[in-house]
Amino acid sequence: MTKAQQNKFDSLYLQHVNALIRQGKAKTTVDVYSRAVRRIAEFYDRCPDKLSIDDLKTYFTALVNTHSWSTVKSDRNGLQFFYKHIIKREWVWVDIVKPPKQKTLPDILTVKQVERLINGARELRYQTFILVAYSMGLRLGEALNLTVADIDAERMKVHVRLGKGKKDRFVTLPLATLQAMRRYWASHRHPKLLFPAGKTSEARRVAAGIMDRGGLQKSFSYYQRLRYPKAHNHSQLAPLLRRSPRRIWLASSGHPNTNGARVPQDNGFIYSVE
Repeated sequence: MTKAQQNKFDSLYLQHVNALIRQGKAKTTVDVYSRAVRRIAEFYDRCPDKLSIDDLKTYFTALVNTHSWSTVKSDRNGLQFFYKHIIKREWVWVDIVKPPKQKTLPDILTVKQVERLINGARELRYQTFILVAYSMGLRLGEALNLTVADIDAERMKVHVRLGKGKKDRFVTLPLATLQAMRRYWASHRHPKLLFPAGKTSEARRVAAGIMDRGGLQKSFSYYQRLRYPKAHNHSQLAPLLRRSPRRIWLASSGHPNTNGARVPQDNGFIYSVE
């Protein structure tokens, strides 16, 4: 770009970012939509406000060949916002790029498979987290940010705050999950958080924040790959674990399990789903 073009681009780009923020877009959306404008500017090495329809078609043809359809859709939406709200130009996206509609069926774990997945984790905090996420169909961040105040044991509901789209919702709380959460919380007794940071009970009791997301995600992915290499949709399992009657037995080391045998487990508990 020439200096004049760069100055013009910087001005339009700033307007684009500010417009996204004013419309209440999530930080991730602001980042993704802004990246779309930067990417096409770098592709043509000029400000994108004067691009023709043919230019856009050429750009998206190259993008389809080098990136996933998810990225293509994100760039399309970001540029559509830029054209509509910043440079006030018509955007007929169907004529430019139209990602294919794909309908795939999720790989659904059976209750017994989830039992094996939970028991694959050797720490009580990971066992509890997996059970909480799977039994209520929660996203990783939603489960991590649960607080004691979010658990309504009387109505058997959990208040999920600021989930996808920054929306609150209530989900059904299975009795077995409530019992598991109580058992784990009793191990640290943090006044607010259900999954506080820290490697020991004492550290968790006084933790200022939640359990490390990166470490949990890494461990969770490891257990998933270890037990079930294929991806699966945990939200499809929630109705199974909510169905009544449904019990999850916990047998600690030195105590009899559901079959009366002793369980040689050093950390956490053995879960048996019925």
